[in-house]
Amino acid sequence: MRPETVSARRRLYLLARVLVARHYRRELTLDVVAGALASSPRQLQRAYAQFGEMTFREDLFARRMAAAADLLQEQRSIPVADVARLVGYRQAPHFARAFRRRYGLSPARFRASSCAAAGRRQAASWPGSAG
Repeated sequence: MRPETVSARRRLYLLARVLVARHYRRELTLDVVAGALASSPRQLQRAYAQFGEMTFREDLFARRMAAAADLLQEQRSIPVADVARLVGYRQAPHFARAFRRRYGLSPARFRASSCAAAGRRQAASWPGSAG
């Protein structure tokens, strides 16, 4: 493979990762991202295969789940259905299944367990506490 091809493919991969990171809330598909980068879906797939550790879909899924986990932990007043919408899911049940597949807990249980863990960490940091 020519060095120019490798360089162009690496650039395509990096730009796609940036696009996914910035716009994961939107309805993103391989076709949409490839079009936004003036590339073909197949070229984008090749770039992910050559330089990435995951596929485009896995990258988008991981980004959405990480954002959802952060929201569930840090923004406890936001309902789970709203968290689903904020990270790009139209239907809360679909989000809940995906979240459970990723973390092994429902979003509500994940939030509850992270709240309990945060409470234990806070209690352990109080002066004079055993720990």
